[in-house]
Amino acid sequence: MKNKVSENSSLHSLPGPEDITHVTLSNGITLLARSNFNSPSIVIGGHLPCGALFDPPEKLGLADFTALALMRGTQKRSFQKIYDDLESNAASLSIGGGTHTAGFTGRALAEDLPLLLDLLADILFHPVFPADEVERLRAQLLTGLAIRAQDTADMASLTFDQIVFEGHPYALPEDGWPETVQAITRDDLAAFHARQYGPSGMVLAIVGAVESKKAIEQAEKILGRWKNPQQPRPPELPPLQPLRKTTRRKTVIPGKAQSDIAIGSSGPLRKAPEYMSASLGNSALGQFGLGGRIGETVREKSGLAYFAYSSLNAGVGPGAWVVNAGVNPKNVEKTIDLVIKEIRHFAEKGIEANELADSQSNYIGRLPLSLESNAGVVNALLNIERYDLGLDYYQRYPGLVQAVTREAVLETARQYLDPEKLAIAVAGP
Repeated sequence: MKNKVSENSSLHSLPGPEDITHVTLSNGITLLARSNFNSPSIVIGGHLPCGALFDPPEKLGLADFTALALMRGTQKRSFQKIYDDLESNAASLSIGGGTHTAGFTGRALAEDLPLLLDLLADILFHPVFPADEVERLRAQLLTGLAIRAQDTADMASLTFDQIVFEGHPYALPEDGWPETVQAITRDDLAAFHARQYGPSGMVLAIVGAVESKKAIEQAEKILGRWKNPQQPRPPELPPLQPLRKTTRRKTVIPGKAQSDIAIGSSGPLRKAPEYMSASLGNSALGQFGLGGRIGETVREKSGLAYFAYSSLNAGVGPGAWVVNAGVNPKNVEKTIDLVIKEIRHFAEKGIEANELADSQSNYIGRLPLSLESNAGVVNALLNIERYDLGLDYYQRYPGLVQAVTREAVLETARQYLDPEKLAIAVAGP
């Protein structure tokens, strides 16, 4: 294994190169560790590159189904035995699917880290997909999809993605459709696992009351033997074609008393240099306080919405910059007009100096709070690795936030939010 940085624990400072250990295990798994002896617990988290991008169209939801089925039984542990082992040690472990990756998280007392890693290895290495458990899980997934189809917020979001990401994998729901989930067999799950799961591209973070050296030794002993020579590389994302004009689509759900609206466009990648200016701009547009400008205009002043806010969803690929609102169906048109008016003003004028300063102070002030728990630090370490931010990212973070100017926010807003080229999705009666 290759140790990239030395460990020098500094428990009262932001995570950085001095106290984050970053190594590559003998089989290629990337491990990040940070000690925290202020708590007797340990938290692990990580991901593997076996997400929905690998799903065949006729069996959409296969990656998600597979990830959720891993804990339903292994060669040496039944479904019940897995949870008995966790519960008897006051531990937890879960895994689920995503678009790019399958992600996992777990926690236990520090002394039980070997148990937690052994359970993780067991479900990753030796799942057996018991037929009865697979069918129980399928029933749960189909129930979830039936609920999704009747949820106005979920369907507005899904419709929005279909508009913004048309022709792109991001337009497809990672949990699939009822007919595609019905088509997935137990053999499909086993074949997907055998082909896609392996150490290449896997990332593991361990934070808590354990010396990083010991955490590495335990991870190497338990996980370092995993091999899969046939594991494929993740597929390349195709380029996203931007919207050429405003496109509107409605999903009708009879009998609903509320309509949900999603309005926006694609956004920057998480690694894009303009991400921070987009994020701070979004804070002023529809996040800060009771929902920024959007919340103030649509909900507080006009009383048109039960809620109204904006969000910036950025990841490995193109993100989404979207305003969401839940309204009485009779207020849909007025709300859409007001939201577009606010987007237009934002794209033409940007934000005020006080709005930027408030958002900057908020971002910097809440950073230490987000890193107070072991789970928060695990998420931070995984973000560092996923987006190649650098081990000193959180130490540089306040400076990165303060460096954003009003001019940068305006330029970014004009780049991504064209009021003449928006996706408008409505779901309701």
